[in-house]
Amino acid sequence: MAVALCLFTGSPSAGQSGPPKPEPKGPWENRSLSPDERADLVIEKMTMDEKIQLLHGLGWEALFGPPPESGPGTRAIRPSEFIPGISRLGIPDLQMTDAVVGVANAGDKSRYATALPSAEAMAAGWDPALSYETGTLIGNEVRAHGFNLSHGTGINLTREPRNGRIFEYMGEDPLLAGTLAGQELKAMKALNLITGVKHFVVNDQEAGRFFVNSVIDKRSMRESDLLAFEIGLKESNPGAVMCAYNKINGVYACEDDYSLNEVLKKELGFKGFVISDLGGTHSTTKSALAGLDFEMPGYSFFGEPLKKAVESGEVPMARLNDMVHRILRTEFDSGVVDNPPQAHVVDIFRGFEVAQKIEEKGAVLLKNDHGQLPLHAATIKSIAVIGGHADVGVMSGGGSGQVSPAGGSAVPPSPEHPPGDPLGIFSTTVYHRSAPLKGIAEKAKGAVVKFDPGTDPVSAAALARTLDVAVVFAVQHTYENMDLPNLSLPDNQDALIEAVATANPHTIVVLETGGPVTMPWIDKVSAVLEAWYPGIRGSEALANILFGDANPSGKLPVTFARTEADLPHPQHVDQPAIDPNHPIPPMPNLPIVPGISTNQTPFDAVYDEGLKVGYKWYDAEGKEPLFPFGFGLSYTTYSYSQLHATSENGLTVTFKVRNTGKHAGEETAQIYLTLPASAHEPPKRLVGWSKIPLSPGEQKEVTVKVDPQMVSVFNPTKNLWEVMPGEYKVWAGGSSRDLPLSAAITLSGK
Repeated sequence: MAVALCLFTGSPSAGQSGPPKPEPKGPWENRSLSPDERADLVIEKMTMDEKIQLLHGLGWEALFGPPPESGPGTRAIRPSEFIPGISRLGIPDLQMTDAVVGVANAGDKSRYATALPSAEAMAAGWDPALSYETGTLIGNEVRAHGFNLSHGTGINLTREPRNGRIFEYMGEDPLLAGTLAGQELKAMKALNLITGVKHFVVNDQEAGRFFVNSVIDKRSMRESDLLAFEIGLKESNPGAVMCAYNKINGVYACEDDYSLNEVLKKELGFKGFVISDLGGTHSTTKSALAGLDFEMPGYSFFGEPLKKAVESGEVPMARLNDMVHRILRTEFDSGVVDNPPQAHVVDIFRGFEVAQKIEEKGAVLLKNDHGQLPLHAATIKSIAVIGGHADVGVMSGGGSGQVSPAGGSAVPPSPEHPPGDPLGIFSTTVYHRSAPLKGIAEKAKGAVVKFDPGTDPVSAAALARTLDVAVVFAVQHTYENMDLPNLSLPDNQDALIEAVATANPHTIVVLETGGPVTMPWIDKVSAVLEAWYPGIRGSEALANILFGDANPSGKLPVTFARTEADLPHPQHVDQPAIDPNHPIPPMPNLPIVPGISTNQTPFDAVYDEGLKVGYKWYDAEGKEPLFPFGFGLSYTTYSYSQLHATSENGLTVTFKVRNTGKHAGEETAQIYLTLPASAHEPPKRLVGWSKIPLSPGEQKEVTVKVDPQMVSVFNPTKNLWEVMPGEYKVWAGGSSRDLPLSAAITLSGK
């Protein structure tokens, strides 16, 4: 495909010619001053052109052109995410990267970055400490590559399980997603990085993302999608928030005064800056006044047009200074000015350790009939490993967060690209070189281990029939820019599993998927393990789980539906984000790409389920899920007893959990709350949990103090959170549908 490329020639608003002249040290270099004071001192010395320069990235041509100069003797690491600093004032360039599951596209510079399991796998760990450890690993590698801003952490809720990007997010519940994302962000900020969170807000599908209008009432938004961000912000105080592509109730997210100014900046007290997603800016004055501080990637709106808007008075000088202040104070607050990144070699061994730990804690055992797992190497004689390219690697999700595969993809990429991704930027399937077949063979020493690619169900069944155990690896590729047409496994894999299970009753299915899938074969297989996208140590982690060296403790962060008919929106809009047959918004200076027009055809995504996201929908509608939110089996068992709930100084819940099995394990004990009928809420909501390690026979008392906001409802008329007076019911157990303990408690409305 021919593509017209424009080479970068410099920002029209840079306002400088020749090498910058350094000034003497300024008073803002005094580290005893607050970040706000230091920012104001810099602003006093800045010219208008220098202020404008800080408010936009390079033009669209930078996506394809050569790296621009980035200060004396250096070059931009990624030109499309590079913002020139003000060298004469000691303000550094900003070098941004996506880092959802590791530093994205490091291979562009022939550098290595650890490919972690999907964010959904981390969420399935339900472990804030693991999230913090993950953030530390990612943050260290971001700095090692020379970046100083990571905008990789995503908190968009799983309203739509066919969303092609939910592998980048942390599930369907705002408390779970916000808490875990907050810990990851907190860890990265501790390493002197500007941390960013995305995509703000109600960016819950990829279908038509450039022109979809997310329609949702204010209360539902505040108690779900916005609440997840609110919790994450409170936990971590990040430096940047990325506004989304979609519209919110008819207004583009990056022009939405309510979400950006009223909620984010005023009510939540966010002091950092708001940055648009790539191409998410649609105006100058409207965006600036609504709370957008920074345009990515170019200067189409926040370059010369913004300068003219300020000079004409359309955008007050005070607002321009606020935009600049937010960026500068964030740079000082994060430490990127005083402690800039120093490029160095990545600690690959630490990366391996964390990647394997995330997968071992995040894989979810969904079925295990008759103790099929763990496998016993001493007694098993033969194993068939089938499908999923398990002989060479493990699958990863695609998109802007793609971590470059070391040595290239283990499976040659397909040259075919769908209509929504004509250049294959996101849709190209990548397999990391961690072969499950090798891990299984190493654990099953002395056993016969044979592989079948799974492309022919008859051939695979014939192999499975002759061996003791069959392990089928089923894969589902999801990626940015496209939603799934349905929840079924692609490429006839359901028929493959059915055939193998018919041939061998000891069939184990390992799912490498971006999210929930339907399982028409569930009653015929003996075990199912949801592995998500397992990362660079997938082979070792999965082998440890299959053979019992690691006891699975993951719990589902999303509900698995039996069929699409049970979803809030059974008929999802099957439309790519960019479609040659459905035009996209104008993107000035975008290189010409054949087949893509530059107008727009909007449509509505009406989230009329409102508060009923995920498990709340199934509870409210009386639907039985295939596997409920919070569910996950173990190689041991647990019992719950002695629940007590008190309201003195807030809601506090105590109970006991005992390991009643023969293996050491970790149980995620979950607390749910049913509100009074006057609250008009779904039947129950998650309000807390505790991850508890237990030896065989060991019992521990657990105490969970519930945040007052989790007991509250949002009153859109009063624009505040309030506790409804009345009787509440507290539940405790191992999943949203397994809650053996309950107690009633009365709360006064405050």
